[in-house]
Amino acid sequence: MTNREYRIGIVGASSLAGKELSEELGASSLAASDFVLLDEEDAAGQVTTAADEVAFIQRLEASSFERMDFVFFAGGSAVTKRHWQQARRAGASIVDLTYALEEQKDVLVLAPWVAEVAAGKTPHNVPDLNTPAVVVAHPVAVMLALIAERLQVKLALTSVAATVMEPASEYGREAMDELHQQTVNLLSFQTLPREQYDAQVSFNLLPELGEAAKVKLGVTEQRIRRHYGGLSNGRLPGLALQLVQAPVFHGYVLSMLVQLGKAATVSEVEAALAGDHIDLVSAESDPPSNLSAAGQEDIMVRVRKDSGDGDEGTRFWIWLAADNLKLTALNAIACATELGRLRPLGKVQ
Repeated sequence: MTNREYRIGIVGASSLAGKELSEELGASSLAASDFVLLDEEDAAGQVTTAADEVAFIQRLEASSFERMDFVFFAGGSAVTKRHWQQARRAGASIVDLTYALEEQKDVLVLAPWVAEVAAGKTPHNVPDLNTPAVVVAHPVAVMLALIAERLQVKLALTSVAATVMEPASEYGREAMDELHQQTVNLLSFQTLPREQYDAQVSFNLLPELGEAAKVKLGVTEQRIRRHYGGLSNGRLPGLALQLVQAPVFHGYVLSMLVQLGKAATVSEVEAALAGDHIDLVSAESDPPSNLSAAGQEDIMVRVRKDSGDGDEGTRFWIWLAADNLKLTALNAIACATELGRLRPLGKVQ
């Protein structure tokens, strides 16, 4: 795909995910393509960048998808549901970052990074892509499945459990703004806004939110389980998962407990995990955090033996951190790269 020029649409270009995707596309093998930024009327006319070029966001219309090779949906799920069939009828390959299409017939949830490990790193050996669209797998499912697949290959993984700290940016600008405003109001002894969370999330950790919350932790937790299960395709142990809303704006942090089928050392676990997309952090360095992971392309990983495991050496804690928006954008581009193998020629003349 490197030397081909495509016409690419980004729907929801003004969203956090849309802006991150635009930046990452500019550094990818698709950078030479013709980019069209699209959004609903209230965002139309905004000036932004795409592939390092100044661009205007255009109003999203039925005719917007003409001559498109790829369409990335990165805004709200409702927008995806309203317009994806128009993009499909125009002949575009569709990549959904909003999860709106995950229950549509024949639509695949995809994470090429994980598929490569599962296939023994055979290039391009991914699931059958005869599909109307692909949904970009949830970043936490990608993190967990990538770690689990590598351990399974070398060390016979038997169980996986994880506690996930959820950042506000995963739910868009409105959730980030409310966390910010709650913080400001708490420090000035004012009433807290609760439209997004229906709970105090500032300076707090919560495993569930208020009944009226627009942010649905239960829905996200089930999506992670579902995507992890789909990516593992029965190869990996089931996932025990706890999702916690953290008072942070950006970046995932995960505490993962794994049980191995045979004894191993920390060095052996690290050796099994080493490879593309993983940045191993030694015990002598500062541990990975949502701050240190910001802007990083790789998943930061630190391994330690469970101190309660005695001499068995089969149970390990793995501490992970990743930039959630960047990880999603990179996975979306990897999905488009795989779909592009079905598109030998672009539509740009």
